Amino acid sequence: MPNRFPSSVLFCCDHNSVRSPIAEGYMKKLYGQRAYVQSAGVRNDREIDGFSIAVSAEDGVVLDQHRARSFEEMMDWGDDLAGFDLIVALSPASQRQALELTRFAHIDVEYWPIMDPSGLGETRDAKLDAYRQTREQIKMHLAERFGPPKED
Repeated sequence: MPNRFPSSVLFCCDHNSVRSPIAEGYMKKLYGQRAYVQSAGVRNDREIDGFSIAVSAEDGVVLDQHRARSFEEMMDWGDDLAGFDLIVALSPASQRQALELTRFAHIDVEYWPIMDPSGLGETRDAKLDAYRQTREQIKMHLAERFGPPKED
């Protein structure tokens, strides 16, 4: 049985270039405006990954305009972590960072162990397969946590 549906969700991972943008994009596609959704990384040292864009586009999720940002950059821009009902960490480093940044706030932090596909696969097809596995893991966790997607 899914938990209460939050009004705002922040997905986070290491660089905000692969896992968290995919999760943000799919959350928006599958659940519409039921929740305010953003994503961030522990660091902002990469742009959105091209393979993430490609495998998301296969399902009609557009990520090519995504701009990677870190927790620090997010807070510098005025986004207060205390404004989120739920933070979903997709990597151990982002879980540690989220717990540290929210230690004095009442915010639920969940950890979803999602595979990092970057660096996997020797050929383009093998790389795409690894990214598809990550995409499917994210979609599975979204359905388990938030229930069936919205009706179109």
